[in-house]
Amino acid sequence: MSVIEKLIEYFQFPMVRYAMIVGVLIALCSSLLGVTLVLKRFSFIGTGLSNVAFGAVAIAAAFKMNNTFLLSLPVTILCAVLLLRTGQNTKIKGDSAIAMISVGALAMGYLIMNLFPSSANLSGDVCSTLFGSVSILTLTTEEVWVSAALSVIVAAVFLLFYHKIFAVTFDEEFSAATGVRAKTYNLILAVVIAVIIVLAMNLVGALLISALVIFPAMSAMRVFKSFKSVTICAVAVSVTCAALGIIISIIAETPVGATIVAADIAGFAIFSCIGFILRKV
Repeated sequence: MSVIEKLIEYFQFPMVRYAMIVGVLIALCSSLLGVTLVLKRFSFIGTGLSNVAFGAVAIAAAFKMNNTFLLSLPVTILCAVLLLRTGQNTKIKGDSAIAMISVGALAMGYLIMNLFPSSANLSGDVCSTLFGSVSILTLTTEEVWVSAALSVIVAAVFLLFYHKIFAVTFDEEFSAATGVRAKTYNLILAVVIAVIIVLAMNLVGALLISALVIFPAMSAMRVFKSFKSVTICAVAVSVTCAALGIIISIIAETPVGATIVAADIAGFAIFSCIGFILRKV
């Protein structure tokens, strides 16, 4: 069977189409905020919040909750706000707060999953939560609709507050001095980041989420310089890598999350080479 025939056969299944839709939406949302996070040096916050989401999912599983969104989303948003507030505390620096919450949530999540296993295959549950679902056919119709709705909200917030986010990203103190409510927009960023983290849990898992945020932004920065062009390029790179990653995972039967991240790494390498060539010309 040829590759095209195999893809056509697989995409006849609704679950495969769901995975592609959700993957593209998550890639788009994560890349929109990725440039801001990289420029503000908040890249590591994705790892911290993803571990918080892992802990929340473990608690939801222990309580036999069918929809982990109901717990993981509010908990992750709350921790995002706490990280933002704590990062401004002179006694506990931002990186220290992220490290404490990240490691603590990861340890507690694993402990809870051991104490209250949701199935006999504990190692499989942990691996699936940390690295994304091994099978591509795991998303339900409800999860697709929730992901689509949250993705639209994230994109709308970014477009609506684009100029404010731009100002806060480059010079927060000057923006505050000119009347921009910098703390409010930082809070909006924290909430949106938390939503993206929870969305990406099913696709790439807790440990790989940061790659969706960082790699497309860093790839675009190898070639482009302005905020707008970098953001547009990052979105294009992220969506392309997500789609390619899902397609390759279908053909090669590899884990979806890891394959998408591998595609992002390849994209970064390509853009790094292009940037090097352009600098030499």
